[in-house]
Amino acid sequence: MQFTRSPQAIARTPCEYRFHAFDGTEIFYRHWQGASASTPNKAILLFHRGHEHGGRMVHVVPELNLLDYDFFAWDARGLGRSSGPRGDAPHFGSLIKDVDAFVRHVSNQHGVAIDNMLVIAQSFAAVVVAAWVHDFAPPLRGMVLASPAFKIKLYVPLARPLLGMMQRLRGKFFVNSYVKARYLTHDAQRIASYEADPLITRPIAAHILLDLYSTAERITTDAGAIQVPTQLLISGADWVVSQPAQQAFFNRLGSRVKQCHVLPGFYHDTLGERDRSLAFDRIRPFIQDMFRVRRQRPDLLDADKAGFTKDEFDRISAPPRSIAATLYWKMSRFWIRVGATLSTGMRISAATGFDSGSTLDYVYRNVAGGVTPLGKMVDRIYLDSIGWRGIRYRKTHLESLINNAADLLEADRVPVNVVDIAAGHGRYILDAFGERGERVDHILLRDYSQRNVDAGRKLIASRRMTRYAEFVQADAFDRASLAAITPAPTLAVVSGLYELFPSNDLIRNSLAGLADAMPSGSYLVYTCQPWHPQLELIARSLTSHRQGDAWVMRRRTQAEMDQLCDHAGFDKIDQLADEWGIFTVSLARKR
Repeated sequence: MQFTRSPQAIARTPCEYRFHAFDGTEIFYRHWQGASASTPNKAILLFHRGHEHGGRMVHVVPELNLLDYDFFAWDARGLGRSSGPRGDAPHFGSLIKDVDAFVRHVSNQHGVAIDNMLVIAQSFAAVVVAAWVHDFAPPLRGMVLASPAFKIKLYVPLARPLLGMMQRLRGKFFVNSYVKARYLTHDAQRIASYEADPLITRPIAAHILLDLYSTAERITTDAGAIQVPTQLLISGADWVVSQPAQQAFFNRLGSRVKQCHVLPGFYHDTLGERDRSLAFDRIRPFIQDMFRVRRQRPDLLDADKAGFTKDEFDRISAPPRSIAATLYWKMSRFWIRVGATLSTGMRISAATGFDSGSTLDYVYRNVAGGVTPLGKMVDRIYLDSIGWRGIRYRKTHLESLINNAADLLEADRVPVNVVDIAAGHGRYILDAFGERGERVDHILLRDYSQRNVDAGRKLIASRRMTRYAEFVQADAFDRASLAAITPAPTLAVVSGLYELFPSNDLIRNSLAGLADAMPSGSYLVYTCQPWHPQLELIARSLTSHRQGDAWVMRRRTQAEMDQLCDHAGFDKIDQLADEWGIFTVSLARKR
């Protein structure tokens, strides 16, 4: 259902709606329509504290007194009037994806472009929103983070490791909030309403709380990836969260426009404090300034030549700086060689490269093998490393978005002509189309390695797909070769390739070749690795498929990867990410 703006609809009484999140969970939200009938529409999205719901953000709308702006406030899943188990979610990444789904819903159903939105988030939600901005790189006008919970003050010694141990022993369990209303705000009415509110959900699943810590640490450490203009509000007398962690996030922010305001004497509920007008007096001009002029996004097309990911790449490419570090990494490489004598997966990786198509095919199959039971145990540990678990998540997400793109092409009665320009053995692309069968018009798999081509051809033959699928040897960075692909691809897939090459010139050449070949309205599925917890370990200990060289990767932020695709003529329309924020898969449409 589409909603239209009426010039007479100036009352600030909200309308109530629901939408379905990415996994079908029903999310409740309120919408206050702006007084202005002019276009384009401008919107402020409000995200409430943990344990609470959007109803406790209702006062923000009149107190900000921005009549020309639409306002939206949701109840997060498992809270307030939204569906889902109380205080729970599958994992923290699902909360991040919920934000993306909500923003896209507001854009599609209420006619507000994402680049005409600004978000305000408080406490727990501020971490979720900051993670969403980091992982999904939306083109927002700006964000306001009020008392973000980057580090919760735990008054019980060793609380975090104890929670982790209990989680492993007991499985899922819940922790009740220890925070009393009188430690959230000095406002007597807010205290009373909090204590009487039947929609307050005090328990939170322990795994979500633990994920909050790890996600907050990741985002705080890697805040340089965030390019969205940001205003940070810090409560000066906060009993709940740590001020140094908030300041560290601000200091590392990559945003060219950023503000930090410390509000003396404020408790944790920054936007619900007795003197909250002081906070709104800072938020209001920030919002107006962000919408006054459409700011140019930072140019990241040359981020391979300068910037924080280039500095990181140079650091891990250089020899270790100390004798102790040199010995440590030598020992790491020694134990990997020992492991390769026992573990089937490690042996394949050592022989062909830890980033090779053969390695990925083994990781996708996920069946431990090795010499003796000890070898199988080592192999299982290898296959269950966080990077390989993320790779298998990526395969699932690839299959999902590939099929979504094929559905869109079929709905438009456009032939489904697929090309994967660096397919490895091609397992994930063939798995993705396994159930569609001959509804696919043509599948062209390409790879630089004859070993991969031969293995992929055998896989095609074993699945009896030779009538419409073929595998050829080709260079994924040869623009002319890509531009000459026939039949013209309507769905192109680039998975795990660009992450292996630090140069953006190569990536731009490859994307330009695809753009030359693909008609308007075609779809591109591409991957990105905006973060990895083992980047230095990989660089110091593992070898690549390129003649046994060290496997050194330069991370691309999601903003950088999206900008490269945008430069080639592709508009991102959806994205999926694993629960750790390591690998993303995006779907884009050719302009």
